[in-house]
Amino acid sequence: MNLRLIYKRLLGCHGPQGWWPIVNPRTLTSEYHMNAPRNGSDFFEIAVGAIMTQSVSWKNVDKAIAVLKKNKLLNPESILHIRIKTLAGMIRPTGYYNQKAKKIKNFIAWFSRHGCSYDALLRKDHAELRNELLAVNGIGPETADSILLYALNCKIFVVDAYTKRIFTRLGFFTVNEDYHGMQNIFHAGFRGTAQEFNEFHALIVAHGKNYCIRDPNCIDCCLSDLCSSKNSGPALS
Repeated sequence: MNLRLIYKRLLGCHGPQGWWPIVNPRTLTSEYHMNAPRNGSDFFEIAVGAIMTQSVSWKNVDKAIAVLKKNKLLNPESILHIRIKTLAGMIRPTGYYNQKAKKIKNFIAWFSRHGCSYDALLRKDHAELRNELLAVNGIGPETADSILLYALNCKIFVVDAYTKRIFTRLGFFTVNEDYHGMQNIFHAGFRGTAQEFNEFHALIVAHGKNYCIRDPNCIDCCLSDLCSSKNSGPALS
């Protein structure tokens, strides 16, 4: 069993996911397959979305981004000058909104040190950027890597709860791997482009939401013949 085979199976099952979605300022709904980031505005929206999507579904983040866009506040300069309490109220659908408002403010403080310049970030070393993001209070490995992969097109694999659940069931992980141990399995075993890393992670999320759920739907799963844990019940969260 190899990761390329699993990628092809998931792509055949779910089709291209077109992540990261960008909220249309006219309709205030997410649009996929936008080839984002196209510019600094997309970068900022993706980065803020990556922070807000911690521990919540995308539909809730979608609502919060729509509110910010409707009020013409989804830019670093505007958010920098509004109170945390005001920002928290606007992103209330994302849950833990007070903490997330502080995290967004912390991110913008870091971004400001780079002149709030998307182009400046594109010129920096990826490993250096990652270390800087991890030093921002409230940004952990998954969020940092989401920003690097989806907002800056860096070739880095994002590991989330869906990844851990699916690939533990498939036998790639044990219960002992930490984030970087799981990530290294993908870096070593999947020789893909940054765009393929993007697509693979988005496909994993789709599969984790629709098939490899806590009580898995093994009968209809496109990976069931590869999975030694099929029909074993809801052992993994």
